[in-house]
Formats: sequence, C-alpha cells, structure tokens
Amino acid sequence: MSAGSSRRSEDPFLCSICLDVFTDPVSTPCGHNFCKTCITTHWDGDRSCQCPVCKKVFKTRPELEVNTFIREMVDQFRHEAEQKTSSSSEQQAAKPGEVPCDVCTGTRLKALKSCLVCLLSYCETHLEPHLTASRLKRHQLVDPVENLEDRMCQKHDKPLELFCRTDQTCVCLVCPVLDHQTHEFVPLREECEGKKAELEKTEAEVQQMIQNRRLKIQEIKESLKISKDAADRQKAEGVQVFTDLKESVERSLKELMKEIEDNQKTTEKQAEGFIKDLEQEISELMKRSSEVKQLSCSEDHLHLLQSFSSLKAAPPTKDWTEVRVHPPSYEGTVVRAVEQLEEKLRKKMKNLMEAELKRIQKSAVDVTLDPDTANPHLILSADGKQVYCGDGGGRDDDDDDDNDHDDYDDHDGYDDDYYYGDYDDYDDDNCPERFSPCASVLGKQSFSSGRFYFEVQVKGKTDWDLGVARRSINRKGEVTLSPLNGLWIVCLENGNQYKAYADPSVDLHVDSGPEKVGVFVDYEEGLVSFYDVGAAALIYSFTGCCFSDKLHPYFYPGLNAGGKNSAPLIICPVDPSV
Repeated sequence: MSAGSSRRSEDPFLCSICLDVFTDPVSTPCGHNFCKTCITTHWDGDRSCQCPVCKKVFKTRPELEVNTFIREMVDQFRHEAEQKTSSSSEQQAAKPGEVPCDVCTGTRLKALKSCLVCLLSYCETHLEPHLTASRLKRHQLVDPVENLEDRMCQKHDKPLELFCRTDQTCVCLVCPVLDHQTHEFVPLREECEGKKAELEKTEAEVQQMIQNRRLKIQEIKESLKISKDAADRQKAEGVQVFTDLKESVERSLKELMKEIEDNQKTTEKQAEGFIKDLEQEISELMKRSSEVKQLSCSEDHLHLLQSFSSLKAAPPTKDWTEVRVHPPSYEGTVVRAVEQLEEKLRKKMKNLMEAELKRIQKSAVDVTLDPDTANPHLILSADGKQVYCGDGGGRDDDDDDDNDHDDYDDHDGYDDDYYYGDYDDYDDDNCPERFSPCASVLGKQSFSSGRFYFEVQVKGKTDWDLGVARRSINRKGEVTLSPLNGLWIVCLENGNQYKAYADPSVDLHVDSGPEKVGVFVDYEEGLVSFYDVGAAALIYSFTGCCFSDKLHPYFYPGLNAGGKNSAPLIICPVDPSV
C-alpha cells in the first residue's frame, strides 16, 4: 500500500490538533473529534472555548466524555495497522532463483502468487487487489512461476488456453482458426486431468521402482552381512588352521631338538662311563706302580722275595683297544623330521579338503544330459545320466592340435536302455544346438548366478573331458578347448595324462586316477574347481574367470577306442557323507 493511500485511510482517525491517531477521543457539541488531552490543553490556553475546526464559541466549557464508539474504531484501526506493518516486515526481497514481484519498484520482494491472466507475479502487498476486487478474483492464481511470457502464443501474442491433441502442443484461441483448423482441441484443464492420471500411473511406477530398489538395497545389505559373516568365519578358520600348523611346526622342531639332545646325552653318558672306568684303572695302576717302585727300593731281601710274586704282574684291567666312542650320526635326522611334518600336514590338508568338499557339495544341483546338443555318435541313457561313444567313432590322429576335438565315423552297437542320435537322418543345418563333428554334449540345466556343483563317475575310462561351457559356445567344426572360447575343462588322455585346458594348457600331476570327479562353479567369484571326490583332493582350479553368459555342464566321453574306453560317463547323485 502506498504512503498516500495509507494516509487517506488514517484521516478519519486523526486529531486535527496533534495530527496523530486519536488517544481517548472526545466529541465537542459541534460534532468534531479531538484527543481529550489535546482539546483540554488547547482550551486551557485560550480565554474562550472555541472549536479549533469550525471556530464555534461555547459560552460555557463543555463537559467532555470519551466517545467509546470512536475509541473502538481507533483501536481496531491500530490493530489492523500493526498487522499490516508486521506482514510487510516479514516479506523478503527476492533471492537469486526466486520469482520477484513484477509491480515492486526499488527492492523487488519475493512473489507470493502469479496470475495467469495478467501474466504478472505479485508480492503479498500487490496481490491484495486480486483477493478483494470482484473482477480480479476471477483470475487464475498459481504458485510463482518464471517466464510468464512463455504462456503467451509466440505467433498471435494471445494466452495459451487450449491444447491441440493432434500436435500435442498448447495453443491460443486464435490458433484453431488460423493454423489448426482440422485438429482436435480441449481446454488446458481437461487435458491436464488426463495428464495427471498418467502422472499418477507414472508416480505409482516410480514408487514401485523405488520400493524395488529399497528391497534390492536390503537384499544387498543382507548379502553383504552374509558375506561378512562368511569372511569372519573364514578368517577365524584360517587363524585356527595356521595356528595349528604353527604349533605343529613348533612341536616338530621341539621333537627334533629333543631327539638330537637325547642322542648327544646318551653319547656323553657313555663317554663319561668310559672315562670313569679308565680313571679308576689309572688310579689302581698308579697305586701298583707306587708299590712296585717302593719294593724295588727295599733292602729287605726277604720281603722283596715274598712280595715279588704278587706285584710282578700288572693288576687286571679291561682291554680298551677296541673301545670307541662313536658320535651319533645325524644324517637324515632333519629330513626325517620334515617328512614326518609333511605327513602331519598332509593329514591336516586332507581333513581341510574333506571339510571344504562337504561344504561345496551343499551346492549340488541335478544335472541331466541334453539330447538336443549331443553329437549323433554319442549314446545317452534314457534317464539322461550316462553317455558314451559308439564303436565307430574315431579321432583324426594326424591333427597336431591337442586342444581340438575332430570328426567321427559312423557308430554301431545299440542298447535298448540308451538313446541314440538319429545319425542317418541327421542334418547339421537343422540342428544348430548339436555338436558336430565334436562328440560332446551339454547338460540341460544352465546357470547364470550363484554356485553349483555336480559329480561324474569316470571309473574305467581312458579318455574324457569334463567341465562347463558357456551357452554361446561354437558347436560346429573344431572346438578349441580354452576359456577364451568359453570352455573351462580338465581331461584325461591316454589313460594317465591329466590336463587342464587353460591358456596355455597345464599338465596335472594326479597321485591316483580319480574314479569320481566333482565340478564346482562360483559364478560371481569367477571360479571353476575340479575335485577327486574319493581322495577329497583338489585337481585344478580356474580362477579370475569372467562369465558373461549362461553356463552349462560339458561332457566329452572320449572315443570308444575299440572298447578300451567304452565305459560311460555317469552323472552321480551327490552324497556329502562319502
């Protein structure tokens, strides 16, 4: 509110003497109002009682009483004035990023509302007409927005009041007449209702996404807790194992030291016994020597002759010629101690491996062979648990690449309990999932996360490959066995040569041929491990693998070799108690 309008609103409540708002207002008989103190003081200084406004003279000084009506009006005015002053002081100047009032001059206050009709933003003071004037009350007010000019049609300079559903844009009232004659139009409010419904759907979807992510966070936290608990257990187990190993080494060292010291003490005791006996004999001999010397010097001929027979010979003594102190030989003592320690460590390692294998076997899954992927030379059991190669299979021995599986001839020899690939009608182009010419087969089950484990009996075989393969592995032509080509396998060749087809391949030293092989995969860890189940021993581990595809168990039973390798690969149920 301007100063002028503020002053005019105060005029009915101003005393014409002090020019301030009434204090204890009183009325004179002529109808004018003054502060009681002001008029009393004024009359006290004049000889006559005259109205300061109309100059009317009163013969007798009027008795003045406070006008209660005017006083109540003045009190109400003061209260409203205080509220306006307080409200004005609470308004703040617009800060950067805030919408300023378009009417304020000088310091522009923060806008409280924007008018979509006037296309102006107003602070609290300048918004008052829109709240009181009946014509302005019809204007649409919204929270302060910047760039109100964007609400005007750039082409016709008219407010954007319609929505063109054909062009999906806001238009003014002139646009349908000049530019969008055949289009569909609706008021902005109607279109907004539809958009709000869509936004509600979007909001529900967003809230669901938020909920899903919160659940995922909880899942990750739980996984992290499980991981931490597992790490703590592994740390505690590691500390215990290495503490036991340290104590075992220390015990072995003490036993070695004790053995050496005991041998030395035995030698020392033997030597001390010899020395004691020798010293005893020396003492007796020295005594005899003294007696002989004394007798030799005797002048008593009778005594000499009588004693001669007893002194002429040396006293009886031990023959020390062959007596030796043989220092103990310590050759091999340390080696034997280390061998004993190694044996203890092997037993400890076996216990650890047995415990580790039992934990791994808890990740066992049911695996069956997928006949759709089997080379037609392979013979699968009806239950999908066994596979071997027919009699006619043969590998091209002239191929120098040991990491390749090559082509096969026809097979024969059939069994009612086995499934045979339909080789005669076999069309390689119609069987994209089938291995050809490599005589391999995949498991039906695929895995893209977590851990899984399965066991395969290899007893009686001289040639086999086992492991896992990614789903997208090349199944036509030569199959190069390496992780780079999506295969993580170990194999047996020629009955006693074990290999891991890494990059490059690794020759494996296996103490005894395993009869059952366990295959364990930790997808997230990038780990593929092979175990000799019977010996509870690790055969080989691929570490640091990067899996990006689903993994399938992989089986290559090897060629029949005229019956030498006719035993099947058998997928076995896992028994953790074994």
